[in-house]
Amino acid sequence: MAKDKKQEEVNEEIKDQSTQEAQTEKEDKEVKSDSKKKSKKEDKPEPKVEIITKEVEVEVNVDFKDRYIRLSADFDNYRKRTLKERMDLIKNANEDIIKSILPVFDDFERARTAMKFDEENPDSKANKDGVDLIYNKFKDFLKSKGVTQIEAKNVDFDTDKHEAITKIPAPTPDLVGKNVDVIENGYILNDKVIRYAKVVVGE
Repeated sequence: MAKDKKQEEVNEEIKDQSTQEAQTEKEDKEVKSDSKKKSKKEDKPEPKVEIITKEVEVEVNVDFKDRYIRLSADFDNYRKRTLKERMDLIKNANEDIIKSILPVFDDFERARTAMKFDEENPDSKANKDGVDLIYNKFKDFLKSKGVTQIEAKNVDFDTDKHEAITKIPAPTPDLVGKNVDVIENGYILNDKVIRYAKVVVGE
């Protein structure tokens, strides 16, 4: 009887021990399961962070590309503008000299108008021919430098080329709004007006 009782106690201890081991194993599984769930929860935000980082990189690249295009366009415009200014400077470098010569050319025109051939004075023709020769050479010189005279008489008044000194009644109806007389000729140097034609406008 004592042996059977002792065997029962041993069996009872073995049973309790196996129960404790099963409980411990269950708890370990639960802990592992919880840790896996936590790790999964913690791992979920990482893809979002990676996506956001890529989006930021794309935005930064687009911004830099846009800035590069703008800077490139600005530099190209600056290069063209400075090149044009340089060409205009070279083209019109002698503008001041030409403008200072024009009054002398005006005097030649007045001299030619005032000089008349006198049959009683044989030198008058020689004088007139000499003035005409100098005048024509002067005119050819100005033309070779790109200077052209502005057409002013009996044409419509143009504020881009003409400067009205005064207005008078038009001699004929067809001269209303047109230049009746020219006080001083105007000139253009390489498509640039260097002196406006001073005119009298009919009204």
